[in-house]
Amino acid sequence: MSFIRFICQRCNQPLKLCQPLETQGLPAAPTLASVQGELGETQTGATSREETEVEKLQDDTSSGPFPGDGTMSKDSSNIFTLLGKLGPLRTLSSIQKTARDVFEIISGQKDVDHPLCEECTDHLLEQLDTQTALTELENRNYERCLETRVQAGEEEKEELQAELQNLELEEARLAQELRDVYKDRARVAADLEAAQAETMELEQLERQCQMDCTALEWQQLELQDQLRSTENQLRYAQVQLDRLQKTSVFSATFEIWEEGSIGIINHFRLGCLPTVPVGWNEINAAWGQTSLLLLALSKTIGLEFQRYRLIPCGNHSFLKSLTDDSVELPLFCHGGQSVFCDNKFDRAMMAFLDCMQQFIEEAEKGEAGGLPPPSRGRPLPAL
Repeated sequence: MSFIRFICQRCNQPLKLCQPLETQGLPAAPTLASVQGELGETQTGATSREETEVEKLQDDTSSGPFPGDGTMSKDSSNIFTLLGKLGPLRTLSSIQKTARDVFEIISGQKDVDHPLCEECTDHLLEQLDTQTALTELENRNYERCLETRVQAGEEEKEELQAELQNLELEEARLAQELRDVYKDRARVAADLEAAQAETMELEQLERQCQMDCTALEWQQLELQDQLRSTENQLRYAQVQLDRLQKTSVFSATFEIWEEGSIGIINHFRLGCLPTVPVGWNEINAAWGQTSLLLLALSKTIGLEFQRYRLIPCGNHSFLKSLTDDSVELPLFCHGGQSVFCDNKFDRAMMAFLDCMQQFIEEAEKGEAGGLPPPSRGRPLPAL
């Protein structure tokens, strides 16, 4: 025998209805609407099936998942689960009524009740009792507040009104202060942005200045090195200058000393003795150095010889007469000449002594006039 099967909308357990209600085609189990309308009525008959039958009933359901918290929302008010098939004892009128109900449910013209088991119905009733108690408590609180408001006197109202006005004024003042603070905040933000931009520029300028300072310091070090090098060169040059100023050019160029009765100039002996024989080449070279020295000294003091002109040519030096160009007196000799013959070498020595006497007289004039000695600190003139 076929019958209609329902599932509890809270615990998803199958519900069993009595047989007379099954044959009528309408659900007679406790529903959410009947529970809310009649809080005292309950429906027994909630039984448990075997696990295989429950799984079969849950697989045959055509509706979606049901809420498990026991609360029924408006969106779930149209959920109604019908399991199984109609039995053969159903009449044509019940079938038509069922089809009409299904059509109304589909078209949204009829509210669908939700069947519940006994335990879920008790739980729902407890929740409704709790909500009712909370609602009554809030209602009593509102009534007490209303009574307190009505019993308040005019003076208290005036005080509250004055306090309200003061609070409104304080609110306006605080709002104005808040606007001022916002303005100051905007101004400070602008100043901060400008200060940050200026700080960035100053930092960039500082980096540039540091780079320039580093370059200048490096340049300073290089200049200091150059200065020290120049100072060292200057000191060396000054030392050399002092040494040269203290050095006589003629003394450094012509070394003159004597060895017994023979004079020596630049390591050449000027003359000989019977006990000290000297070759004519050495004597001629000594005469060449002597004539060169006398000519250099005369040019140093600006002396022009009057009768002869010295021409130093090493070991073949000679003197030339200023009055007769054809007369040349040699300051060199090769030996073998007679003393009693016209000896040009002797005449050349006499002419050299004449030139030397002229230099001595001119030098004495310079010393008498306060002039420094011509042979000290003067460069060797060009010949």
